[in-house]
Amino acid sequence: MQPASTSPAETGTAVTATVVEHHRLRNNLSVIRLQCDSDVVPFRAGQYVDVTVPQRPGLPRRLSPALPPSLDGKLEFHVRSVPGGWVSGSIVADTRPGDVWTIGEPRGGDLHVDDSGRIVIMIAGGTGLAPLRALLLDMARRHEPPRTFLFVGGNSPRDLYASDMLSLLGEALPWLTVVPVVESVEEPDFPDPWYNRIAAQLGDIDADPDDLIEGSLGDVVTSYGAFGDHQVLLCGSAAMVRSTLHKLIETGTPAENIRYDPY
Repeated sequence: MQPASTSPAETGTAVTATVVEHHRLRNNLSVIRLQCDSDVVPFRAGQYVDVTVPQRPGLPRRLSPALPPSLDGKLEFHVRSVPGGWVSGSIVADTRPGDVWTIGEPRGGDLHVDDSGRIVIMIAGGTGLAPLRALLLDMARRHEPPRTFLFVGGNSPRDLYASDMLSLLGEALPWLTVVPVVESVEEPDFPDPWYNRIAAQLGDIDADPDDLIEGSLGDVVTSYGAFGDHQVLLCGSAAMVRSTLHKLIETGTPAENIRYDPY
């Protein structure tokens, strides 16, 4: 996601939250959990907020909560550092419990699941999974959630950082099917000490190799045909969203069925 132009504090609606957990899952990726200090952030699942962190106080960044709203003020964000990304790099490498983040008012709303009961197709690239996970957990509160297929993609199995969590979620939610997609089933040559440390502690944390589908997210999703009467939600890097959106429309999915957010 791109940095915001103004800081949350400048909007007059800022909320502060304290980091309670920082889990570095990969060399370039962390999951951060926070507790709101007083007021809660009045967001809806699928929305995003502008956050300012103490390491880079003048550079707010747009992030989507990975949990639905809760009365106890718990927040979770998934952050991947990008080359030249001062804020994302600082969040991944330098965040510590006790840090106080400033969080602006929620924005967006294109990513949502309506009450029509239509089948839902979710397409998540990288940390674009975060708002879709919030939506899944929010949907689980419904009396009859719609049948949902989550396509989650990465360059390699190592990039599927939430494989173990998604496996548990798929087992717990009978209406959800998780489809892991990788550009290559081969792991990259360069080591990742954070991944290795977690694997040593927990054992096999990757998706089942038999479940992996090799290819680009756009090609794999559209291989199932057009989604003429479905709700399609798409979130990931700008390049992935553009490519997949084009392929969806090209293969017959009506543009009005697609809700997307470049992450």
